Amino acid sequence: MFVVTGATGNVGSHVVKYLADAGAEVLALTRDPEAARLPAGVRAARTDELPLEGATALFLNPAVVWQVGPEKLLERAKSSGVRRIVMLSSSSVLDDADPQRNPIGARHRALEDEVKATGLEWTFVRPGGFAANALQWADQIKAGDVVYGPYARAQMALIHEADMGEVAARALLTDDLVGKAPELTGPESLSFADQVRIIGEAVGRPLRYEEIPHETAREQMVGGFLTPDMADSLLRVYAELVDRSQAISPEVERITGHPGRTFAQWAADHAADFS
Repeated sequence: MFVVTGATGNVGSHVVKYLADAGAEVLALTRDPEAARLPAGVRAARTDELPLEGATALFLNPAVVWQVGPEKLLERAKSSGVRRIVMLSSSSVLDDADPQRNPIGARHRALEDEVKATGLEWTFVRPGGFAANALQWADQIKAGDVVYGPYARAQMALIHEADMGEVAARALLTDDLVGKAPELTGPESLSFADQVRIIGEAVGRPLRYEEIPHETAREQMVGGFLTPDMADSLLRVYAELVDRSQAISPEVERITGHPGRTFAQWAADHAADFS
């Protein structure tokens, strides 16, 4: 049995889908099992109950782990007989850096180390920028034709959540990625301005990105789940990526056997979110 945390989220829902398509027994953990829309045959349970008995492998979404508590979840996994953990990590983790150079990488690296310390089989899926981060612009796009944000020319090779989910499912179902930490990107490097233009094409109206000052962007980012340190780290990354094409990782195609989904595909899949 495969247990998936964050099973109704952007990535977890695709992990569930690919596991179910493969005929696997899947238990989806979510805050509200009754409201979860899941593939036929997939069972749901409450995350905080941690029903891991009988599970052989576990997909870890860090947001869920940090909410429940890594010590509690990992100890429960080990005592319940889980043999393999596949964790959604981040490409901001730097293997050759100790300490890590930014708070996002540091937090993910610390959780990776805790997973390794269990002695169980592990795989760390390390994506870069999520295409789904563009959903932060949904309210602005619904309200008008201009998106305001920092560093219009900062480039990222954004990855579709379906590709992350497919890679994670492969890591759960096969032994090919045990002990590995594949870094994942999308197939093209695009600026923020390019991303907004492409979303406009998906929704059928012209959109443009207008750059705002660094300090204004920082004020808007701090709050919610972003601490001041995380906001500063992201803005530093964006500044460094201005007019710099991001390197494309071959790992999605190598692992799944098909090219990564483009940002245009992602925008088409999510057009309703911006309308």
